Amino acid sequence: MPLTRFALTLGVVLTTFALDGPLVAAPRRVGSTPPDHVGADNEGARPDRGTRPSRDPEPSTGSQEGGQDSRSRPVPPDVNVAPREAPPPDHQRPAAVDEDDDVDLEELQRRVDVLAEEVERLRSGEVQEVELTDDDRRALGLAPSAAATYARGRGVSIAGYGEMLYEHFGSENEAGRPTGKGAQLDFLRAIIYAGYRFNDKFLFNSEIEVEHANEVFVEFAYVDYLVRENFGIRGGLLLHPMGLVNEFHEPTVFLGAERPVTEQHIIPSTWRENGGGLHGSVDRVAFRAYVLNGLDATGFSSRGIRGGRQKGSKTRASHMAFTGRVDVTPTPGVFLGASLYTGGSGQGQIEVDGRNVDVRTTIVDLHGQAQMRGLDLRGLYARADIDEAAELNQALGLTGGQGVAELMQGGYVQVGYDVLSQVSAGGVALTPYVRHERVDTQARMPAGFERSLSTDNTFTTVGLEVKPIPNVVVKVDHAWVSNDAGTGVNQFNVNLGYAF
Repeated sequence: MPLTRFALTLGVVLTTFALDGPLVAAPRRVGSTPPDHVGADNEGARPDRGTRPSRDPEPSTGSQEGGQDSRSRPVPPDVNVAPREAPPPDHQRPAAVDEDDDVDLEELQRRVDVLAEEVERLRSGEVQEVELTDDDRRALGLAPSAAATYARGRGVSIAGYGEMLYEHFGSENEAGRPTGKGAQLDFLRAIIYAGYRFNDKFLFNSEIEVEHANEVFVEFAYVDYLVRENFGIRGGLLLHPMGLVNEFHEPTVFLGAERPVTEQHIIPSTWRENGGGLHGSVDRVAFRAYVLNGLDATGFSSRGIRGGRQKGSKTRASHMAFTGRVDVTPTPGVFLGASLYTGGSGQGQIEVDGRNVDVRTTIVDLHGQAQMRGLDLRGLYARADIDEAAELNQALGLTGGQGVAELMQGGYVQVGYDVLSQVSAGGVALTPYVRHERVDTQARMPAGFERSLSTDNTFTTVGLEVKPIPNVVVKVDHAWVSNDAGTGVNQFNVNLGYAF
């Protein structure tokens, strides 16, 4: 490093002399005269950079010729030479100001330090990181680890998360009948985010997921063109910008051992499809808008639309869909917004009486979140409207309470508070939380179909989240489940999660 710094210093100094003369010109005393070679038209002008005026100029009685001192030659009597004005005495001359010299030297040293650091970074292969705030990541539609590629100056980025879930179901339902369920321990997800930053405009980002330790999926994979700092165009396998969890589903980001039920059956997280679109932000407003392949209605059921996801694999694209989102952030840590999905789900497969049925599906959600001074408050309402549900049930052979509803809806309110947030706890977070949720996947049935009493469920979850460090979390909670059919089954959960 000392040799590098010396070489850079020498290079900067030599370049400066070659182009502009010395970096710091010698100060000229006020009232001093220019050297004799300066013509009369330039009299009183500042000498050229690199030319140092005589320290104690003496009056001259003639010009210099042939390099000899004019004082050695007699002055012809017919030549009238005006005497030069003598410089003021030393005690009247202002002191030379060295502040500019110091500033220039400090600037030179700063530049040398910057260049030396850059050379060392290039030698070591280190890539400059880009700082992203929570609001920046939210505007991109990415959780902290998923945004790793955007924080990279150039090159490869690797990040990930994972979670293991223990579930212990009640031996009896709320009506007192045996459930036949026990306990299970599942390594639910192991994720690797892999990305590559080509330059400041183009990047690739992906999420590769192993579920239940034996199933491999691509959660998203896309190319993003960052047109400007706050606007981009992306295409590939994309996450739907819906709800509070679908895009932000890392276990260290949301409260609860399990994801909210509304965001499993009404918004079928994790929900991704093929297509492209825009993303950006303007002041405090962030937006995302995509055109993606639509759902496949042959997978709909009385329990929701989750089975209609195509997940990017050889998707049927006879019907495309629009999905979009707008969020407003009035203050850091707080945002409110809405999401929309609409498109046909028939995909050319639903035919009734010789007529092809589109089965247009429209999902709307309203959501909000506030995180400040240890408080974590979240709320969401979502509803799904399914056109031609009667024809869909007829084509699928569903009758009675097994039919797909015309309207499905759900919502929840959740609050947590980090009790260590206002004390010095070495980065440890301890957050008790409670979530109240209601989900009805048969809120309105088509004519000729009756609803099942077991599809309207209420969930009350109480738990505790512990983060010894921000990247590791343990969540323990208990959920009480009830419905009009008396088939609700309570459960106790423990989740161990990590993200990097």
